[in-house]
Amino acid sequence: MTDHDNVYDGLLGGDDSQWAFGTDFEDPLAGVDTTLPAGVDGAALATYCLMLGDDALIYSHRLSQWTSNAPDLEDDIALANVALDLLGQARLLLARAAAADPDQVPVLPEGSPVPPEDALAFFRDEAAFRNLRYVEPDNGDFAVSIARLLVFSTYRLALMQRLRGSRDSVLAAVAAKAVKELAYHRDYAGRWFLTLAQGTDESRRRLVAGLALVWPYYDELFGTHPIERALADQGVGVDPAGLAQEVDVLLEQVFSVSGMTRPDVPSIGPVAKGRGRDGRHTEAMGHLLAEMQVVARAHPLGQW
Repeated sequence: MTDHDNVYDGLLGGDDSQWAFGTDFEDPLAGVDTTLPAGVDGAALATYCLMLGDDALIYSHRLSQWTSNAPDLEDDIALANVALDLLGQARLLLARAAAADPDQVPVLPEGSPVPPEDALAFFRDEAAFRNLRYVEPDNGDFAVSIARLLVFSTYRLALMQRLRGSRDSVLAAVAAKAVKELAYHRDYAGRWFLTLAQGTDESRRRLVAGLALVWPYYDELFGTHPIERALADQGVGVDPAGLAQEVDVLLEQVFSVSGMTRPDVPSIGPVAKGRGRDGRHTEAMGHLLAEMQVVARAHPLGQW
């Protein structure tokens, strides 16, 4: 045992072995070919990356609101880690979007140190976001969040599993990393879903109510935007319509084990003939962006 006058002296000894994960992070894109696949339009690829990146970014922000508010410390940390995983996916995808089509990056004041992926996150207006409306509404209580997380993680895991075969090397690498993370997200949500369903009358009531709140947005997960269809045909993206059956089967397994049934509620229709992928969002989206973007917009030349 090392003898120190101060118990903190040993933290600065230059030896990283005391840290659980070291002090550096492995770059998931190290050595990855970042050139655009042959025949793929950069603007279309950028828009597709924004779709997947915005899903992760907006949902990450929503889940981060549980920090210090979750039912107990373990779940506080778990939800924060889920949010960080999604934020990491968002950063890689937004960076890919910026590289594929720099014209989509907002123009900032000269001298701004903001990197392109941050500019896309913090300086786009609501209509420029391409995320599904599913990830926008307020968290609600813990049961609502568990219901939403179970469905989203099941859907996104199925998508990322297929995206590992993308002709775009960057998307394939991002997906390979994301699959490991999303498998945990789905497992975490599934375990809590079962606990709440088979717990007390109150926990089950809340879960039933939570499902009823998130289910109106379910069908939109599998709606195919023209950009998604085009890139799927080129072997770059994934057509979400092809995920519906797999996701349905997996969710039905969870429902069956937990004694739950799918809510019988109408789907949320389009707004002004558009949905989230078209830049049409819920009322909650504007409030979320105001909170998420306020510091960056107030200090566009700031360094952190």
